[in-house]
This record gives sequence, structure tokens and C-alpha cells, in this order.
Amino acid sequence: MSFGQEVRRRRKRARITQDELAERLNVVRSYISQIETGATQCRADFAARIDVALDTGDEVQSAWREFIEPLQEEKYPTFFANFPRAEQNATMIRAYEHSLVYGLFQTKAYASVLLRDENELAGRMERQTILERERPPLVCVVMSEAVLYTLVGSSEVMREQLEYLIEASQRDRVHIQIAPFRYYRGVWGTFHIATQQDRKEVSYAANALGGETTSDPARIAQVSEAFATLQAQSLNELDSRALIRKVIDERWT
Repeated sequence: MSFGQEVRRRRKRARITQDELAERLNVVRSYISQIETGATQCRADFAARIDVALDTGDEVQSAWREFIEPLQEEKYPTFFANFPRAEQNATMIRAYEHSLVYGLFQTKAYASVLLRDENELAGRMERQTILERERPPLVCVVMSEAVLYTLVGSSEVMREQLEYLIEASQRDRVHIQIAPFRYYRGVWGTFHIATQQDRKEVSYAANALGGETTSDPARIAQVSEAFATLQAQSLNELDSRALIRKVIDERWT
């Protein structure tokens, strides 16, 4: 048995197709196929998203820890095996989120819906401590407008989460922009970029790039260009806050 076979078995048990699962996760169908055949590996947080999409508790995450985590520790240098480690050492973080609030800005109530395992939840909350440092990294995040309308948990959870986004966006060294519903050339899904103290960069992309952590300059250039496009075409910070407030008042109150 392999991780991909475990995912496939649970997907079939849920009676949904690869296309349907891909739609729920906002990735291309081929990425699901690559995971199920073992052609590519996914991150732990993507395994958690599969659990949410299939309503399988933490079964997929458990399979990830059993089959994938040991391989990643062997295949990649420890620093690169887990993107949050790069995130913790970053001087600048850029991120685009297509359907969910970026992890560094998730409230505990919001994150607990996505991460049902207490250890995973504690890890998600621990990640956020980098924002409390005396000299936190510069964090520039663009989120799709869809994030504001995607129900996670309940209306109360969403209201608290979006209120927190407004609060977080007013911190020094934090910039949050909302990308209106439209097509953005070169942007296919969620990705993150962590710039290290030595100016080297590490990226994670759950899309056509294969859903993996990489420091390959060509791939970094590709996602950096996509992020520049998103920043240029997204709402500015003030208008982004105004839109978040509007959605709170009209959708989640």
C-alpha cells in the first residue's frame, strides 16, 4: 500500500471523481492523478485539505505521515523538506491563496475546521509566532476574493476570521491585498515564496508546478512573475480592507 493508493481508496469510498476532488481543492485534475499514482508528493497541509474535502477526519494526514514524511526527510535536505521551516527563517514572505486564508493569518477557530488533528493545529498556531518577533519578516499576501466567500465552519467563524484579517492588515510589515474575481495570466493556484537572509528563495506551489517545495531558480522566477502580476492587478490595501468589511456586513453578519 502507498500514500497514493490510500488517497485513491478514500476518494472512491466517498464516491467522487478525480475531477470533483480537484475542483474542491482548486487544483488541476492531473495533480490529483499524480498524487494517486505516486508520480508526485504533496505537503502535509495539502493532505489535511484532502481530509476536509473527503470528510475523512485525519486519515489522509495519517497516511502522509506514514508514507511521505520519511521519504521527504531522505529526499530533501532537512531545511527544504518542509516549507514552514523556510518560512520560519524568512526575511520576506510572499503568498497567493486561491480559496483559503493564508495560514499565518488563520484564527484558531478557522484553522481548527481545516486541521482536526490537535498536533497539526498547534503547529499552525506556532507558525504564527513569527509575526510577533521584534523584527518580523515582511509579509505580502494576495488572496482571491473567493477566500472571503468560502464558508469554513460557520458564519461566526468567518466573521471572526475576516475581522482578524482587517486587524492583521494594519500591522507594520504586513500587506494584504484582495484579487477580484478574474483571470490572471500565469496564475494557476496557491503558491508561497520565502526569501532567506542570504537572499536565496524557497517556493511551494500546489498547482502545475507539481505541489512541491523547490529552490530551483527557474521555478522561483515563474512564481515571482505571477505574484508581481497579482499585486499589480489586485485591490490596494485600503480598498482590500473596505471589501473585506463589505463582505462581513453583507455575507457573514
